[in-house]
Amino acid sequence: MNRLARALRPTFAADSRDASVTADRFPVASAGETLRHLRTLVRGRGLRLGVAVTVLIGAAWCGVLVPKLMGGIVDVVAGGGTTGDIGELALRMVAAAIGSGVLSAVGFTLVARLAETAIADLREDMVATALGLPVERVERAGAGDVVSRATDDVAQVSASVTQTLPIVAGAAFTVLVSIAGVGSVDWRFMVAFLIVAPVHVIAVRGYLRTAPAVFAAERGAMGERARTVLSTIHGLPAVRAFGLAASRRHGIADWSWKVVRHGVDARITNNIIMARMHLAEYLGMASTLVLGFYLVRAGHTTIGGATAAMLLFMRLFAPLTRMVMVLDVAQSGATSLTRIVGVLAERRPEHADADPDPSAGVELRGVNFSYGRGSAVTDVDLIIAPGETVALVGSSGAGKSTLAAIVAGLRIADSGTVSVGGQDLTVDAEAARGRTVALVTQEVHVFEGALRDDLTLAAPDADDAAVVDALERVGADWFHRLPDGLDTIVGLGGHRLDPVAAQQVALARVLLSDPPVIVLDEATAEAGSVGADSLADAADEVTRDRTALIVAHRLDQAAAADRIVVMEGGRIVESGPHADLVAAGGRYATLWAAWSEGRRKQA
Repeated sequence: MNRLARALRPTFAADSRDASVTADRFPVASAGETLRHLRTLVRGRGLRLGVAVTVLIGAAWCGVLVPKLMGGIVDVVAGGGTTGDIGELALRMVAAAIGSGVLSAVGFTLVARLAETAIADLREDMVATALGLPVERVERAGAGDVVSRATDDVAQVSASVTQTLPIVAGAAFTVLVSIAGVGSVDWRFMVAFLIVAPVHVIAVRGYLRTAPAVFAAERGAMGERARTVLSTIHGLPAVRAFGLAASRRHGIADWSWKVVRHGVDARITNNIIMARMHLAEYLGMASTLVLGFYLVRAGHTTIGGATAAMLLFMRLFAPLTRMVMVLDVAQSGATSLTRIVGVLAERRPEHADADPDPSAGVELRGVNFSYGRGSAVTDVDLIIAPGETVALVGSSGAGKSTLAAIVAGLRIADSGTVSVGGQDLTVDAEAARGRTVALVTQEVHVFEGALRDDLTLAAPDADDAAVVDALERVGADWFHRLPDGLDTIVGLGGHRLDPVAAQQVALARVLLSDPPVIVLDEATAEAGSVGADSLADAADEVTRDRTALIVAHRLDQAAAADRIVVMEGGRIVESGPHADLVAAGGRYATLWAAWSEGRRKQA
């Protein structure tokens, strides 16, 4: 009970420590940056926006005519007018009401369509930017931060726009036109607005001063909760192995309670502004009644005019209330938008895929790289000639996978030069990806969908004959036994592929994309003894006539390479053909002897 009380206790000043955004997290965009991005979203939609604004103004003006015509009916009755006069005003009032409804529906539809297309562009930009970010940048920020912004924040912006934009647009035009309508009855009625304006200003300013921090804390806590949940799920084997379930559960619970606390703060903030808005309404009604009494007695207006002014003023309450009711949703959406634009600000320039150089080689000079705690790769010089296959061997943590990632363009060297196919990866790693370098690791992914679609991701123009040829070249004869052949749905929602089949699909993608340089990072490690030979044959097929760097987990695979590079402590300690290294009696010879002895014992 005490914990519940603490969690629900208001914390109007957002506790930045709860969802601290470190330098490694993606930034939150400023108001200026967000507005500039909004302008780019609206650009090219000016005509549709203008039509929507015109229609909504027309709807608001028709709505203003209704209370004014009602005031006219009051004057006709007070003046002893005929039934015909009343009927004429009533018909005009009905026509105005129908016109207001029709124009409002059309205007809301136009606004919704405009908003949805803009949101679709924003969602596509967010996904494209996230996919194009360097791996190390995403790792520093945390997968949870990216996932939260790409899912929760995009969904929040979409919900905010679809729920609030039509309401706010219609309400804003109604308020402005209603104020003009009150002034058209008698300008002195505008005094009522001067009385209530300070209350509205205080209410809105107080809300805008408090709400951004509250909603930012709420969204930040949601991101941290997502990060904690994702890291726990991804590391589930380690969590179970080291008995970390309780601590991870407590961490998730703590962030969940912080989300609840900040959510309650947001609702309290909204309730405060609602109370102030109601106070303004009551003051305005009283002021309008008093002004109407004196103006009618002084002969400056009629009873019908005072009635119309009162009805017009009361007509402001509903749209103002609607705007306030969605203000928290809009504020939450605005906060999410700043988080999305913060990621978009880190967008890398797009590169057109250059025609790959079939004779591309790899050259590393004085390459150093660290993950922030000690050096992972130190002073590495390595040249791989076009068409040469080089195998990396060494103990765990020697720097093999890091070096492979540098060559693949997934890591950027801290110093030194990395050239693949004549392109300097230390300047622009993105330029060498795609058709120049392909990376296959032991952790491959099978995309949910038809097997054909999974494979043609690498070559959208490939026909069925090319797809079948690629599968057969990597030994994936099992696809002939699938119930629907290439149309069989694979992945989590369909036919589950075993590790060997999944690796064969990944290697078939490489054949379809046909890159001149390929990096295999223990790509056959998940096969086990049953599929090791078939995957080894598939790897040989993929690397044939290509420049290849292989992180070998089996020394027989390394022995078949043109050259072997031995790494220890992030440095290259030996390099040469298999026979020369065995004869030299160095580190590789020791590894080969131990591996050969193990094979003999297994036999």
